[in-house]
Amino acid sequence: MASPGSMTPLVAAAAPDAPHARIVVAIASLGFFLITLDISIVNVALAQIRTELGGGTTGQQWIIDGYTLLFAALLLFAGNLADRIGAKTALSAGILGFGLASAACAAAPTIEALVAARAAQGAAAAIMLPASMALVREAFPDPRRRATALGIWAVGGAVAGLIGQPLGGLLTTLDWRWVFTINLPVCAAMIAFLTVVAAPPTRRAPFDWAGQILAVIALAGLVYGLIEGGHRGFTQPTVIASLGLAAVTLAGFLLIQARVRHPMMPLDLFHAHGFRLALPVGFAFMVGNYGNVFVVSLFLQQHLGLTPLHAGLVFLPSAFFAIAGNLASGPVTNRFGARVPVVAGLLSMTAGLIALLLTAPLGSPVITALCVIPIGAGGSLAMPSVTSVVLEGVPAERAGTASAVFNTFRQIGGAVAIAVFGALIANPGTFLTGLRISLASAAALLLLAALNSTRIRAHLTD
Repeated sequence: MASPGSMTPLVAAAAPDAPHARIVVAIASLGFFLITLDISIVNVALAQIRTELGGGTTGQQWIIDGYTLLFAALLLFAGNLADRIGAKTALSAGILGFGLASAACAAAPTIEALVAARAAQGAAAAIMLPASMALVREAFPDPRRRATALGIWAVGGAVAGLIGQPLGGLLTTLDWRWVFTINLPVCAAMIAFLTVVAAPPTRRAPFDWAGQILAVIALAGLVYGLIEGGHRGFTQPTVIASLGLAAVTLAGFLLIQARVRHPMMPLDLFHAHGFRLALPVGFAFMVGNYGNVFVVSLFLQQHLGLTPLHAGLVFLPSAFFAIAGNLASGPVTNRFGARVPVVAGLLSMTAGLIALLLTAPLGSPVITALCVIPIGAGGSLAMPSVTSVVLEGVPAERAGTASAVFNTFRQIGGAVAIAVFGALIANPGTFLTGLRISLASAAALLLLAALNSTRIRAHLTD
């Protein structure tokens, strides 16, 4: 067997796919669709929710942030859970939990009940994501076939991004509760598909309870501190305390991981060359992607006077190119290796952000829509390929944990972007300056990630 990330192309016969491998891709893609959809579809319904349930601006923020907080905080735990109890079992639990939480959202009688149900949705989404990735890793042992499968998987997220806001607007004209009810038939279909999928092997080892608890506290403290820092400022005592708690518990978590016999996040994961290089790519991608959507959406609405619907339409061409980038990612990876699509995709995102930076003073929605296209297309070309690098560099029995670590870095990148960029554009008098600094910072980070990614070895091997 070649070493992980070797530059020697495959010459042996490719390992066969697992039975029902295509169904596994369909389930994983539907799961990614739901996870992404429930981030975007709710935005359009917030005003109607506020009218019916009250809660003010704080309540609206936590309808979004409650989902994000639990999703990010529980990813590491969920990835470890998938490896220990089996990816199929964990995914079944995640889908069931997501469906029940969606029903609770739809039936929520108060804003507090809705925020709690949204947090439960985020927790279930955290279980679904690494478990679905572990199933894909098991179903496609050949890295070339896996790269193609991951490109198809990523289409689920791109389609959700494409239809999320328009679908949310349509359903909200009926009743805002439909934006949650629509999840139920998708969850039912996923459970039905999952019944025919064979359960992959599990890793029999004791749970690292101390590590699990410290990881959840550290990630919850970090993400909460970033969210509240973006809303209220980073000098608030609760924000300082939250970030301080995160730092202390993170140090304790790493110390425990280095000493216990069965750590939840084995530190030797970071010995894998490709895995180490993939983590900053995931972080930078989310800063560039989420940060771009966040600040540009506000620019379009607050400075150009567009409605939320018209602002969403500015991103529509980019979403179509994102789907194309996802579908192209697997074939490009198989033809040229992972390095080419990752570096090219990150450079495309960098170019789009620089174009936005230079053309923002023109105040043209059409030019903005054109500038956003290379950001969406580049990110969608890069991310399935870098996910292939993550899964290829670790044993199958650690795929859930590796996927969780990677996606945790992604979520932290998104939280950092919203918090820092939000603070930069908070003052209406300096909004445009803050916008330029935000876009320039994201472009610089993506450029550094692209340069670092030139070290990714050329071909995926098993």
